[in-house]
Amino acid sequence: MEENKMKKKVMVAIDDSECSHCALQWALENLVHTISASKLFIFNVQPVADFAYLSACTYGAAPLDLITIVQQNQKKFSLALLEKAKDICSKQGVDAETMTEVGNPKEKLCEAVEKLNIELLILGKSWSRSYSEGFAGQCQ
Repeated sequence: MEENKMKKKVMVAIDDSECSHCALQWALENLVHTISASKLFIFNVQPVADFAYLSACTYGAAPLDLITIVQQNQKKFSLALLEKAKDICSKQGVDAETMTEVGNPKEKLCEAVEKLNIELLILGKSWSRSYSEGFAGQCQ
């Protein structure tokens, strides 16, 4: 119990880009001491599905079954991404906890960081480029 209180909390945010998995691999290789002494979270956000195209394809309201299938497929895809990331961690001898949320990626990432009291957040290039304005203000 005391050991968990002393451990830092590190989060790696992943998406379907190669950059996010490279960021995870880089962290595992270059932050070995930090990661091994920390609790590691792998985080993914499933964006809210845009069902407008389904309505257009079905000439009006999309059938509930079709919406459910799309949502289930999104969840399966996110879980597969997290499983791949967890495998990368286990190959390095690191135990990681995985999490996924549905919603606006920037908002959900910020909420998770605050809720879990994350001390180190690692983002791949695609995440950092997409969300840098939200985290650091606009820079040019």
